[in-house]
Amino acid sequence: MDVVALLGRNVRVLRTAAGLSQEELAFRAGMKRSYLSDLERGTRNPSVRALGRIAAALGVPPSRLLD
Repeated sequence: MDVVALLGRNVRVLRTAAGLSQEELAFRAGMKRSYLSDLERGTRNPSVRALGRIAAALGVPPSRLLD
């Protein structure tokens, strides 16, 4: 699986498991909901900084997003 698609899938799984909407996770991570949506669909290649902000908002280590 492509690493960008894997990241998007993991973000979606962790977000829904945490009971968060895309809008709420985006707010917590300090980004736009549309960016998060693109990321979950695998159409956006995030920076390492963005990956760290999403991981922090989900309460997981950044490496968990790429497992």
